Amino acid sequence: MSTDVENYVEESLLDAESELGDEYLTFSLADEEYGVDILRVQELRGWEPVTRIPNSPEYVKGVLNLRGAIVPVIDLRVRFNLPIEEYSSLTVVIVLSVKDKQDGHERIISVVVDEISDVVKAKFNEIQTTPKFGSALDTEYISGLADAGGKMLMLLDVDTMLNVSEMQQL
Repeated sequence: MSTDVENYVEESLLDAESELGDEYLTFSLADEEYGVDILRVQELRGWEPVTRIPNSPEYVKGVLNLRGAIVPVIDLRVRFNLPIEEYSSLTVVIVLSVKDKQDGHERIISVVVDEISDVVKAKFNEIQTTPKFGSALDTEYISGLADAGGKMLMLLDVDTMLNVSEMQQL
């Protein structure tokens, strides 16, 4: 009898574990779907002109003043070497909290995306690892791949993608 109970408890735990996952804010860039951990999202804003920073990398559009904090604005199309398009009324700035992997320091950085799609839950057992393409294709920014209603969703590692140490040099 106790083995039946033990088996039932073990199966229940496995079922509950398979339901665990994280929620991701999804957005589109050049007709592809991406996601960032919803717990990293601080704010969503419509596009507004920013203050350019001389001699900054091309993907850094400038900075914005967010309630007294100066926040770098990164264009993900440029960062990912995607075709550049004009910003529209659907263009959104996602304000994110990122951590420097070297010292654990947290900083606020924002990214420009084409448009916000949805918030989806990706179960841990449904997230696929990122395939390795060798040195020809850099996939270090992608932490995993998930299915979002029949479309492939690339889950981004914001700590790698928006390297705080690199941003502090701006």
